[in-house]
Amino acid sequence: MKPGFERELIPRDDALHLIGALNVMKDKAHNAAHQWELLNEDGHVPATPSYTVLLQHASDAQDLSRDVLRLTAEFARSPHHATRDRSTVLKKRAWATTLSSHAPPYFAQTAEHALALLRSTNPADRQYLSNNMVHDHAAGRAYLRRTSEALRDAAEELGAHLGFQRFLAQLTRQESPPAPPPPRPGGRPR
Repeated sequence: MKPGFERELIPRDDALHLIGALNVMKDKAHNAAHQWELLNEDGHVPATPSYTVLLQHASDAQDLSRDVLRLTAEFARSPHHATRDRSTVLKKRAWATTLSSHAPPYFAQTAEHALALLRSTNPADRQYLSNNMVHDHAAGRAYLRRTSEALRDAAEELGAHLGFQRFLAQLTRQESPPAPPPPRPGGRPR
């Protein structure tokens, strides 16, 4: 490979490490979006939703968002983000960071509505609070799903970058001039 190309490429080990970190974050966001439940088995808001469980959803979503932000910031500080391929990866990571930062407030609002629901006796207020809980919790989960998708896209972009590196490596091996034939024993070269 030409030296200019080599500067444009993320070292293989670095790319593999980044893909692994992105996949871990992607799985965390995906699992949270699918495992954090608000509704009971019948598809209704429980009469006494757990404020502490819902507050834990907000806390865990905040931790996840901070981890995604940290991962994006580390990549942005690395020398790998400046070229076209890496700026695409950075853009996808930045999008994941933005999406992940939207989820915690929705889970916190869900917990706030749950606390108010526990104190409310007015049926109209209870219905209003229940509807808001369902909406906010679903919105938080949707942001986590979209975060997972953005992280997956960034990992796939890095995977494509590794595929391009393999292609270039094969191409340069094919373009190498053939080695001269070995000298013949006991004779002069002609």
